[in-house]
Amino acid sequence: MHTILVVDDEPNYLIVLAELLRDEGFEVFTAENGEKALEVVRTTDLDLVLTDMQMPVMGGMELLRGLKSINHDLPVIMLTAFGEVEKAVAAMREGAFNYLTKPFKNDELIANINKAIDHYSLLCENTRLRNEIRERHSFAEMIGKNKQMQQLFSLIEKVAPTSASVLITGESGTGKELVARAIHNNSPRFKDPFISVNCAALPESLLESELFGHEKGAFTGAIALRKGRFELADGGTLFLDEIGEMAISLQAKLLRILQEKTFQRVGGSSEQKADVRIVAATNKDLREEVETGRFREDLYYRLNVLHLHLPPLRERPDDIPLLAEHFVSKFARQLNKPGLKISSATLRFLTTLAWEGNIRELENTIERASILCINDAIEPEDVLPDRGGGRVPPAVNQSFNPDDIVPPGTPLPDLLDAIEEKALRNALVKAEYVQTKAAKALGITKSLLQYKMRKFSIKKS
Repeated sequence: MHTILVVDDEPNYLIVLAELLRDEGFEVFTAENGEKALEVVRTTDLDLVLTDMQMPVMGGMELLRGLKSINHDLPVIMLTAFGEVEKAVAAMREGAFNYLTKPFKNDELIANINKAIDHYSLLCENTRLRNEIRERHSFAEMIGKNKQMQQLFSLIEKVAPTSASVLITGESGTGKELVARAIHNNSPRFKDPFISVNCAALPESLLESELFGHEKGAFTGAIALRKGRFELADGGTLFLDEIGEMAISLQAKLLRILQEKTFQRVGGSSEQKADVRIVAATNKDLREEVETGRFREDLYYRLNVLHLHLPPLRERPDDIPLLAEHFVSKFARQLNKPGLKISSATLRFLTTLAWEGNIRELENTIERASILCINDAIEPEDVLPDRGGGRVPPAVNQSFNPDDIVPPGTPLPDLLDAIEEKALRNALVKAEYVQTKAAKALGITKSLLQYKMRKFSIKKS
């Protein structure tokens, strides 16, 4: 719903004009003088100001200048009396969108309002695109030759053109938002906003306001009317990350907008409409959350119309070299290191690691290695899994000589695997196969220990 401020010092005219616009489906605020109008503009998200030219204390021209100082792009239509055309033209030179001479036809007024709002929406969209251009990802930028990823790409191509809700699952760091952006960018909604909300980042009360907006005075600190993410995403896509963290009470309100396409701002009573495609993501098993009562079953089925699952990086080792080289190229540009390279031994070594943090962890590792490596060459010691960015500890380095026990020419990945498997077996035997104890002794997490046990087929004897 578009929001208009009408400014006029004649109360009767103000009432009639406001009712006309409300009947046309606009949300209308009114002000009887320029000072009150400026106060409304400072505290309300508006799409247009409609103001009389002749008003006491603060005239239309002075108000126009004040409005432009607050929001230069906000369109202003001036209403003038017959014989004030020169003033109206002067107002347009100062930034007014257009002027209408009283008396005017209602159709003429509505046509001008729609034109001004469309123009403002385009300006806002261009600004949003400029702000997001570095963060936006296209389908082509998704990297993966792994069979599971190729199947995922095929699903995205089928899913994207529809308006159905999509649920993306996968561990943290696997790139769920990247998939959501790919769906949006390859959909008919690609020209409209892609808005992202992390449901785990805000408490319930603030998340509700973030999603649905709030009216002025709705709660302590609500000093202005603010549109929520649903209104901002109108026509486009709303990405709800970590949807499994959303409180049950808020899930009910989300279900309502999915069913009815309407909602109310916090503290408001009027119905707002939003045409939004929902793409949700979670690293939880929502089916399990439903069974334990932590997630609404009806909302689960509403969100899970189409399901895409992102495999963890450890299940697609053939993609690790591709991703690593991509990140090396990225950081070579960012760090102004045109000669930055990664050795083939390092690429092989990277495929032996578990990557519990998935692609995000790999990217962070390559970034750190790009900064700390010697002679712009990333070697295996630069990406050691201790994630400390350093070399092998001096005590180990001085006391251990691989030449004493390793046949010459043994590939580094084979050597590392042999050492790692032996260390795992020794730690498990000493801990009497108590995994928590063994993991602590090795300085790794229990889940990483379990992954490595599967990797080397280690079972309790």
